[in-house]
Amino acid sequence: MRRLPVPTREAATIEIVAEQAGVSAKTVSRVINNERGVRTETRERVLAAIEKLDYQPNLAARGLAGARSFLIGLFYDNPGDYLSEFQTGAVQRCRESNLHLMVEPLDAADPDLARAVSTLIRQLRLEGVILLPPLSDLPEVRATLAAAGIPAVHIAPMHRQDDAPSVDTDDRAAARELTDALIERGHRRIGFMLGRAGHRATEQRYLGFADAMHAHGLAVDPKLVQTGNFEFTEGLECARSILSNPERPTAIFASNDDMGAAAVCVARQMDIALPQQLSIVGFDDAPVATMIWPQLSTVRQPVRSMGRVAADLIIQHKPHLRGWPQPMPRPHLDLDVILRGSIAAAPTDAA
Repeated sequence: MRRLPVPTREAATIEIVAEQAGVSAKTVSRVINNERGVRTETRERVLAAIEKLDYQPNLAARGLAGARSFLIGLFYDNPGDYLSEFQTGAVQRCRESNLHLMVEPLDAADPDLARAVSTLIRQLRLEGVILLPPLSDLPEVRATLAAAGIPAVHIAPMHRQDDAPSVDTDDRAAARELTDALIERGHRRIGFMLGRAGHRATEQRYLGFADAMHAHGLAVDPKLVQTGNFEFTEGLECARSILSNPERPTAIFASNDDMGAAAVCVARQMDIALPQQLSIVGFDDAPVATMIWPQLSTVRQPVRSMGRVAADLIIQHKPHLRGWPQPMPRPHLDLDVILRGSIAAAPTDAA
């Protein structure tokens, strides 16, 4: 028995949208591209027609029709919760302006990194790029983008560039505040789990911890400062090294929540009561912070907002005005210290 073809709805075109709205195709294009000079009433009529007809602009066709590609790149080195949250914010802002976000992994240790970046930007014709750390600090990445004339926004760079904007937070102040919370609860011997070398977050979070310790006249024991590279697996070894010390600390500050969760795991394995014998704090307020018990005290980063702000900087960039506005945009977003069940008073028998 022969099957009859299922009728399908014909996809709307820009001409059909123009006819529905009673305007020219050029006007529809100007509305889609958020160009100025379209009356509010006309813009609303076009947007209503687009919604009614479920019109989906073709990014490739839009790029061929003019000098724009309508693509913004997000380059990263390490996947994880941070990337997921950041990407969500950037995508939301791009969609508001009918742009598309291209998320591309790059290996910061690749000796041919500059060539990989060059290949990407040739293939994608990007209008701008957002660089997550540690890529935001690599000279070869910056130089390749600059040579191609592609604007870049640097996220939490170790060293700010005079010719490029950055988006960051005051990790040092937040780490100092969280360490103060431990000291106020009687903790004097506190371990610290370092992140990956070369990351601004690693440096700034440790400096904030050291600031608070020194402000209270407390020494930082180097035997209690170990590296976990922001990874859960490496955090296990890091925490085990700290907690195996003959003079065990009464608290551990992990410079991200994955390592904080690792410290909780090791403490359980060593039959250390939490938080009665050991307080543990982290940083980022990643999902794992509320998936473990006790829930982790931490610092909440506005990662999604950072993604929105970074994408907006690219969207608002006006190349015809010869570069970025002055003074150079450097948005600085606030952090929040979140105290949960993983922090308590130091044990009374602590020295």
